Amino acid sequence: MKSVDTDRQYEDFQQLHQLIVESEDIRAFLDGMTTHAAATLSRTTGADIACAVTLRRYKRTLTVAGSSETAVILDRIEQDLGHGPCLEAFRTFTTVLLDDTRNDPRWPLYSRSLEAAGYKSVLGIPVDVGETASACLNFFAPAAGQFTAEAIREATVFTGTAGQALRLILRINTAELLADDLKAAMESRTAIDLACGMIMTQNRCTQEQAYKFLLRASNNRNMKVHVVANEIIRRLSGTKQTATHFED
Repeated sequence: MKSVDTDRQYEDFQQLHQLIVESEDIRAFLDGMTTHAAATLSRTTGADIACAVTLRRYKRTLTVAGSSETAVILDRIEQDLGHGPCLEAFRTFTTVLLDDTRNDPRWPLYSRSLEAAGYKSVLGIPVDVGETASACLNFFAPAAGQFTAEAIREATVFTGTAGQALRLILRINTAELLADDLKAAMESRTAIDLACGMIMTQNRCTQEQAYKFLLRASNNRNMKVHVVANEIIRRLSGTKQTATHFED
């Protein structure tokens, strides 16, 4: 059994690694990951399994992606209601199974809503993605009793591998955001320095006096300093924007 799990983990890793390479952003990766997860569980159960993922970063609103539009809708039912097996898995960081919506008393309103959508069983598995984020894979089955012990074990194995891939793409995304922030900061600093130089030339003042002029203009106009600086540069030089010596 362990050998089978190892082989499956390797296959999952290869598939998710390819997704990381091909995906343009986190959303695209999550869509691909849930599609692969749904296909994996569908083969195991013999049913048409839907899969969605919830992801929270830095206390921001949950981001939802899924193997299909139906999966996303099913996941949002629970989020709109504010309770259910997947949110319970999210909260407790434990696997939560709703085996049959018709006889499980824990979330009656959610169970009725899910049954009305044509699904009777749900499996929520938390994903370990580190300290700055939390996630959960949510599987939906059209009939009761389809998440057997084997299916849960396979979903758990996949989730472990998915967590590694998700941690990697989150680090990549964070690095890209930091690079964007750095570039924006350098461009702002360049505009301010150029504007100060122009003010110093026109008014024969010091750099400190020129910068204070920018600050006053910024406060009076209720605009950011670099925006005021760019306006001065455009007015005095006729150029539309400043350029830095920073390249991607």
